[in-house]
Amino acid sequence: MNKKFAPIVAAIAFASVMPALAAQDWHLVNTFELKGPGAWDYLSADPATHRLFVPRTTHTMVVNEQTGALIADIPGQKSAHGVALVPAVGRGFISDGGGEGSIVIFDLATYAILGRLPAMPDADGIIFDATDNLVLAVSGRGKTLLSFRPDIDPQRGKLDTVAALRGEPEFLAADARGRVYINLMTTNEVAVVDLKKHAVVANWPVAPGGNPVGMALDAKTGRLFIGCRGPQQLVVMETNGGKVLANLPIGKGVDAVKFDSNEIFVSTGDGNLVVARETSPGVFGISQTVATHEGARTMTVDPSTHTLYLPTAEFQNGPDGRRQPKPETFKLLVVGKRD
Repeated sequence: MNKKFAPIVAAIAFASVMPALAAQDWHLVNTFELKGPGAWDYLSADPATHRLFVPRTTHTMVVNEQTGALIADIPGQKSAHGVALVPAVGRGFISDGGGEGSIVIFDLATYAILGRLPAMPDADGIIFDATDNLVLAVSGRGKTLLSFRPDIDPQRGKLDTVAALRGEPEFLAADARGRVYINLMTTNEVAVVDLKKHAVVANWPVAPGGNPVGMALDAKTGRLFIGCRGPQQLVVMETNGGKVLANLPIGKGVDAVKFDSNEIFVSTGDGNLVVARETSPGVFGISQTVATHEGARTMTVDPSTHTLYLPTAEFQNGPDGRRQPKPETFKLLVVGKRD
C-alpha cells in the first residue's frame, strides 16, 4: 500500500466501526428481584442518598439503588402514580389517583406518613419545581394542573388550582422561567402554563407524533423530548414557540422519557430502551436500542451515577388473552454505560 494513503485508509476503517462501538455503550448490568403486590408507575431517584421510590398501586417501595435491598414500604395508597422529592424540607409527595385523589406527604428520614392533601381524581404526574419552590401535579380526568408549597401544613393544607387544561394530562416539566409544559394525551398537544398568570398561554401540537405520554426537558437548550404512543414517535420540540425539530421512531407502549448528559432515553413496554442524541446542531438521531424486558415501559435516572432503573415483571396471558404480570415477580432492571 502507498504510505501516502495509509493514514486515510486507517481513518476510514476506524470510522466504519464507530457506529458499532457506539451501539454497545448502554447495556443491562443488573436485575433486582423485589416481588411484592401491585402494578407500577413513575419511580423517582434521590441522587444524594441513592434511594429509589417506586409506586406499587397501594404502597410505595423505598429501595437501595446500589444493592436492590428494600429499605421501607410506605402503605395506604389507592392508586399511586408518582413521587416528588424535596430533601430541603425532608419530605416526599406521592400522587394517589384513587377515589377522589390525594397527595400523600411522608417524611424522607423515617418514611412516616405526615398527612394527606385532598387533590382531584386521577392525580398522576408529579414533580418538584425548584425554581418556583412548588410541587406540581396533574389530574388526568380532572384536566387540571395543581400546585402547593413543599412546606404546606400536611393536615390542613389545600392545593392551588393553577390552570384548567383542555385535554387529559399525563406528565409535565418545568423550566426556570415560570413555565410548565404538560402532555395532553387526548388532544395530542403540549399545554404551556404560565405559573404567575395561572393560565394556559399556548397549546402546541405534537404531530407527527400523537397521544403524548413521557416528557423530559433540557432547560439549557430549551428543548422538550416527548414520547408518543400513537403514532409511536420521540418528538423533539422547542420551548420557544413549540416548533418540532425532529421525530424519531420508537417502540410500543412508551411511558417515560429522560434526559441526562446530552442523551435522551425512551422506555417502551415492548421491551426496548431507545437512546437518542443530537448528532449535529438541530439534528437528532437514535444511537442505540437496548433490549430490556416486556413491560419495562417506565424508568428513572440517577444523574449522579448516570444509571437507569426500569421496573417490570414476568408476564403471562390472562383469561381475556391479554398479557398481564405474574403475581410476585416484580423486579427492577439496572441499565448502565459500558466502561
